[in-house]
Amino acid sequence: MPISALYLILSSLTLQLLLFHLFLQKLRRASVLQRVAVQLKSGNNARKKKFIGFFHPFCNAGGGGERVLWTAVAFMQRTEPDVISVVYSGDTDATKEQIIAKVKARFNISLAPDSLHFVFLESRRFVEDRSWPRFTLVGQSMGSMYLAWEAMSKFVPDVYIDTMGYAFTFHVVAWLTRIPIGAYVHYPTISTDMLARVEARRTTYANSDTISSSSILSRAKLLYYRLFMYHYALTLRRSSFLIVNSSWTKNHIDAILAHADPVLDLIHFPLISIGGVALSLCHALAHSFPRYTHVTPKRATIVYPPCDTHALSQLPLDRPPSLLLSLAQFRPEKDHAAQIRMMAALLKRHPEHREAVRLLLVGGVRNDEDSARVGELKALANSLQDHLEFVVNAPYPRILELLGQASIGLNTMVDEHFGINVVEFMAAGVIPVVHASGGPLHDIVVPINGQRTGFHANDPESFAQSIHDVLAMSEEDRLAIRTRARQWATMTFSEDAFERGWKQSGWSRWVSS
Repeated sequence: MPISALYLILSSLTLQLLLFHLFLQKLRRASVLQRVAVQLKSGNNARKKKFIGFFHPFCNAGGGGERVLWTAVAFMQRTEPDVISVVYSGDTDATKEQIIAKVKARFNISLAPDSLHFVFLESRRFVEDRSWPRFTLVGQSMGSMYLAWEAMSKFVPDVYIDTMGYAFTFHVVAWLTRIPIGAYVHYPTISTDMLARVEARRTTYANSDTISSSSILSRAKLLYYRLFMYHYALTLRRSSFLIVNSSWTKNHIDAILAHADPVLDLIHFPLISIGGVALSLCHALAHSFPRYTHVTPKRATIVYPPCDTHALSQLPLDRPPSLLLSLAQFRPEKDHAAQIRMMAALLKRHPEHREAVRLLLVGGVRNDEDSARVGELKALANSLQDHLEFVVNAPYPRILELLGQASIGLNTMVDEHFGINVVEFMAAGVIPVVHASGGPLHDIVVPINGQRTGFHANDPESFAQSIHDVLAMSEEDRLAIRTRARQWATMTFSEDAFERGWKQSGWSRWVSS
């Protein structure tokens, strides 16, 4: 290489390092001012506070992931008086007061505004589905990194916790701040199950028929997934603690933490080594943020998501058997279309249920894409109008009312990471009929003393058969299942159980680091 070319490369790198060094200095100064401003605004200026950051761009969505976030925040407000929770939200169309009011209406969770601060992010579009119709995993991961850059530029917490599954933000937070990083993982961004489905050329919502029908495209996607798996493992290893919601998620996250790919290690070694040295030098020169001793966790800790089992367990167990209930956000992976096909199969194979059986599809809509999806589902269900109804963005009291009326609850998602709606079914006395995979299979709808707490199925036909079996059994047998299911749910998945698990998970040891 000519000396002049080498000189230009070194000069360019030096300039970039200098600019990044100046940015880190500016970020540190801004962080001090931001903290003072938030503490003064909250009225808690008598004692120095610690700031725990929760990265949750869709915090106003009203789903199970949001229940986890707000239960954790409310618990910390009650038990950690020296902590202010900072929520990074992309819900720029809502105010702090409106979000707090919705949390109360949807989850019956009360939040204290004085120890809660919102950082509103303008770039959430970069993590939305519509921005990445192709190469969604990489696109949303890169978009989340940009969003994290905006987040840290606006406020740097003492501990950063991702509660939505944007693990690639860990790189940006580590590069800019050197603060402890953790996550509550609802499901892995990529898993060996996903690779297996592509390798088997199986069509799913995440593997279109165009790809699954082509051996060349399937092999290309496998390579894409291999590269993504490698980098996903790197991001998870930047964390200091990882909390997961189920044994299914834990098994996958633990496997990813231990994932090795010697070929990709060799290819990436020069870049990772040089980048690490340069970054350490910039932080040292900038005297940016206090360094802590980072140790990659070898395994994740299970803390089951919270469910308001107390209120649900007060609902009567005696009820008519004919109302079916689906309770899930209108997202593609929830597979509401399978529930509509199930209903059609049930009425076709068992016409005796036509007079009484009805299905309610209750769920949250986050954006225009979700609204369009509901429209498509209504078109699919056009011939079932007398037997099926959609309920969108229902408030918590209405959901509680429906849970008290329903007899059977449906969950058709494949590899549901946990299934908080299934827990709600069981606590409310609704007999669950769920897909035989993920959390519903391994953690929730499990036998108690050898006796069933619900039913498992694999496709619309087997779902229809399971529902018929429930409808055909005696009321005494249905009551026995409801009683066992409620006992298991209230004992294992209550808010109290979540709070105990959250306290014991180890996140708090990083606050004083």
